[in-house]
Amino acid sequence: MPRTNVDDAGNLAAADVIHERFTALPASATIGEVRDWFDASSHRKMAFLAASGHYAGSLTRSDLTRVDDAGRPAKDVAHDGPTVAPDTPASDAYEIAVTTEALRVPVVDPDGRLLGVVAVTDDLAGFCGTS
Repeated sequence: MPRTNVDDAGNLAAADVIHERFTALPASATIGEVRDWFDASSHRKMAFLAASGHYAGSLTRSDLTRVDDAGRPAKDVAHDGPTVAPDTPASDAYEIAVTTEALRVPVVDPDGRLLGVVAVTDDLAGFCGTS
């Protein structure tokens, strides 16, 4: 997918650099189901949990390494943030995303709906999945 370079995002908001092609797992997903989801693609860096489209938490691969029980609810170990609002400046969303091991930060509206993700490229020069 094309990308927006970080240097070109000066006046943009998180909504302008959002990666809308993402999968949210149900908030009821188990650790085993999240592991299977990660195992299906090496490109997956952060799993999102949602209930009726509302953000319920996120996990990285390393969050799963400390849990042995595959049947345990993933929500038990999911993080509830950080998140950003769609009107957050893209530069601020970038700064938050690069503090995570996944280079990702979920975009959540004021009603708690998961809209997408600000995803930073591995070289830290752009936003993934933007045009």
